[in-house]
Amino acid sequence: MVIAAPNDSEERQEGDVMPEKQTIENAKRKKREGKSPSTQAGEFVREEMHHIREGKHGARSTKQAIAIGLSKARRAGVNLRAPKRGKTSAETRESAQSALRAGRSKKKPSPSRSRATRQALRREGRAAASPASLSRHARSAARRRGHRDLSAAARKAARTRARQS
Repeated sequence: MVIAAPNDSEERQEGDVMPEKQTIENAKRKKREGKSPSTQAGEFVREEMHHIREGKHGARSTKQAIAIGLSKARRAGVNLRAPKRGKTSAETRESAQSALRAGRSKKKPSPSRSRATRQALRREGRAAASPASLSRHARSAARRRGHRDLSAAARKAARTRARQS
């Protein structure tokens, strides 16, 4: 008679959808410190990058990985406003507003929809959270904001490199 080891897939699957307890605690701490909602949401983006790096799931691009983190933050109750009209597409703005509403309501997410999302993300690559792609994304985002931000991002990258070596 063979005894099967306990299946931890159910436990792991739930971790994909819900933010980790530590992430929520960090976000709450930042809120108590008076930090902005975008700083609080940064904790959720950081968690997403960790999930991709440890192979829990993937993302098509760095932009998608960040969007997943921001959506999780909104659904967890971070008061992160949807982008203004003209900044992004109407679809993105509506999605952000929907996530904000979901964070304020007490309705349980649909298990089949969560499962479909999780399976789709597992098929995606893991390069979206690589240091090179994050650096590329930061540079292009800074370039869109102007030359001051671009040089500030470059200085910050140089400081990080100096610390790592």
